Amino acid sequence: MRWVARLVVDRLLDQVAVRAVYPDGTVRGGGGPGAPVLRIVRPDAMFERLARNPKIGLGEAYQAGDWTTADGTDLGELLTPFAERVAHLVPPTLLRFRRLVDRRVPRRHRNTPAGARDNISAHYDLSNALFGAFLDPGMTYSSALFDPDVPLAAQDLEAAQDRKVERILDLAAVGPGSRVLEIGTGWGTLAIAAARRGAHVTGITLSTEQLQLAGKRVAGAGLADRVDLRLQDYRAVTGSYDAVVSVEMIEAVGEEYWPDYFRTLDRLLAPGGRIAVQAILMDHDRMLATRRSYSWIQKYIFPGGLIPSRTAIDETVARHTTLTVDDDYRFGQDYAETLRRWRRRFTANWPAVRAEGFDEKFRRTWEYYLAYSESGFASGYLDVAQLRLTRRPSAVR
Repeated sequence: MRWVARLVVDRLLDQVAVRAVYPDGTVRGGGGPGAPVLRIVRPDAMFERLARNPKIGLGEAYQAGDWTTADGTDLGELLTPFAERVAHLVPPTLLRFRRLVDRRVPRRHRNTPAGARDNISAHYDLSNALFGAFLDPGMTYSSALFDPDVPLAAQDLEAAQDRKVERILDLAAVGPGSRVLEIGTGWGTLAIAAARRGAHVTGITLSTEQLQLAGKRVAGAGLADRVDLRLQDYRAVTGSYDAVVSVEMIEAVGEEYWPDYFRTLDRLLAPGGRIAVQAILMDHDRMLATRRSYSWIQKYIFPGGLIPSRTAIDETVARHTTLTVDDDYRFGQDYAETLRRWRRRFTANWPAVRAEGFDEKFRRTWEYYLAYSESGFASGYLDVAQLRLTRRPSAVR
């Protein structure tokens, strides 16, 4: 099986603008002299992992050190050519065997109220110090929005994150006196910005670590009288809100619970109110092809996660709510740049992360996660959008 895996991988490499160098000096790949270089350190171990699980094996091989980048090659730049070709790399004859190698998503990752708490805790409760080591000072863990009229090198990440926050608050028409619900409040940056506009904010999260630090940040900003932060599942929220805002939380909901999520938004929205959702998106065909198979990201980074398509959102909203999406603003390349900056900061601040008790495998896991995600946006395989939802005219009474 290792031999078969090597044969398949070598043929795939020859279709991609990279070079792969084996320990014996053999070079494969379709890239020229200036192409990114993948250095295979332990080929037998790498191909054994790929033979056991083609979808997860490549990431696990990087975690284990079976392969790495050559000197002068950036991991994100190496992975991007693969992401650009991902829909065409595997020939149709091999795709027929997808069901034989795909593993089903474990039932323990279902986003029931108890399961969602466990899934969120597995990622977001790792350590506030970990996230502080690579995020901007505002602790915003979602795509920034850069100014297209200013060179990227001249833009500060925190300012670009603030720009994103202000745009989505504008999209939801948040102003003085607004009753705002934020689903997935993170470390409190958006809640603080909304409260500074004069809004009254309810923010919910399932992460105890996030809740603790967000509460301190809100109090430090002198806004505790305007912001109510809770450890609460979105399905348990009651009340009526002029604006509901949710930034990159839908990816953690799971396809099974998308109807619950959007019904909840519909139920909580006051007459005349607006909903603003920032969502990572993928093409509908790709989502349908991969939605039930267990990925490396699900296993090691985001258990229970699934990126939706815009088509899936529209179909769910139309079938289960009185809502409609009436605005869609895309900025996927800004996410690639955000992830680049996070990875650079993660690498530069690794000694501080290691001091929190994280080991070398964790470092390689998170390097791969950030670079893998960056390549998805850089290649256009993934996108990110700010979507506005309002009630359909026929549903307004």
